[in-house]
Amino acid sequence: MTDNNNQNNNRRININNSEPANPFLFNGNEDNKGDENSDQPIENVKQVGSVTDISPVKDICFISIIGEIEGHTSLPPQSKTTKYEHIIPMIIGAEMDPEIKGILLLINTVGGDVEAGLAISELIASITKPTVSIVLGGGHSIGTALAVSAEYSFIAPTGTMTIHPIRTNGFVIGVPQTFRYFQKMQERIINFIVNNSRVDKKALLSYMYDTDEIANDVGTVLNAQEVIDIGLIDEIGGFSSAMNVLRGLIDEMEKKN
Repeated sequence: MTDNNNQNNNRRININNSEPANPFLFNGNEDNKGDENSDQPIENVKQVGSVTDISPVKDICFISIIGEIEGHTSLPPQSKTTKYEHIIPMIIGAEMDPEIKGILLLINTVGGDVEAGLAISELIASITKPTVSIVLGGGHSIGTALAVSAEYSFIAPTGTMTIHPIRTNGFVIGVPQTFRYFQKMQERIINFIVNNSRVDKKALLSYMYDTDEIANDVGTVLNAQEVIDIGLIDEIGGFSSAMNVLRGLIDEMEKKN
C-alpha cells in the first residue's frame, strides 16, 4: 500500500514538473523565481508601464504609449503616464538588438508634453527596422504624430483622434517672441505629420483650427473612418491585422538583405 502511494506521488511530481511554462504569466527575475512574494513584476508595471518579462514573441518588440506623455516636468502621481526617458532606450535597444526584427507601437494616449512626444516620434521614424502602430482607444494631440511615425498605421474601429493646436499651462510671457515660439513648434508638428502620412496639409490645418467641433476649444475630434478618409492613418484594424502587416514588412526586409 505504501509503495502504491509513493508511485502516485511520483506521478504527481512528474506531471507538475512537465507542465510547460506559460509565457504570458507575470514572471519575476531569474533569481526570484522561487520567491512568491517578489515585487519585481509590479515594480516593472509601475515604472515602465509594461511587463518586461512577457515575451510570447521573441523577434518583435511591443512598446505601449498610454495615458499622458511625461516630458521634462513630472506629472502628479495619480496620473497614468508614459515617461519618454523610458521609451527612448526601449526603441534604441530594439534597433540595436539583432534578435528584434520589428516594432509594434500600441497607442492609447491623451497627448502630453509636445517635445517629448515629438522626440519619440522622430526616433521611431528614423530607425531601420519595420514599424507598425495601432491606435487603441485614442491617439489625441501629440499622439497623432506618434501614430504616423511608423511605416504603417492602424486604428481600432472605435478609436478616435483629436487634432488641435499646441497649448500650454502656467506662466506665459505676452510678447511677440512667445507667439513665434509656439508658431514654430506648431510648424514642426504639422510638417512631421504631413511628411509621415498621406494627409493634405490644408485639410489638416482646417481640422486643427476648426472652432465649431469642440466645445470651449479649437480643433476636431475624428473617428476611425474619418482619419482613414483624410489619409492620416492607413487602415482600420486590430491587433491581428497589425501583426500581419508587420510580419509582411519583416519578410520584405529579409528578402532585400
